[in-house]
Amino acid sequence: MLRGPFLRFLFAGGLNTLLTYVLYLVLMQFMPYWAAYSISFAAGIVLAYVMNRLFVFGQHRGATSVIGLPAVYGLQYLTGMFLLWLWVAVAGLDARLGPLVVVAATVPLTFVLTRYLFTERS
Repeated sequence: MLRGPFLRFLFAGGLNTLLTYVLYLVLMQFMPYWAAYSISFAAGIVLAYVMNRLFVFGQHRGATSVIGLPAVYGLQYLTGMFLLWLWVAVAGLDARLGPLVVVAATVPLTFVLTRYLFTERS
């Protein structure tokens, strides 16, 4: 159905984004946006590992994938938190929409780094 790792990555990422975005919105009812973002982001890392391992790439590189994926998502988190801060605190825009902008801005880099972590190179 979805040919090629990039299309599978987009599908899995879309599903991950939907699930973690819903979690973010729920958590915002009980805590500030930055805490809700942090918790939902951590949940997204776990989901991303499972989907990348089983669906997107169908393989992994052992410890490189297990250790490297949190590092990639750590970089994405820092970038995303900065962009979210710019969106909310500097531009004064709606915090509920910020994570969607962050995802759109960080997907290309995340795909390249994740593909490197999960696929064997010749």
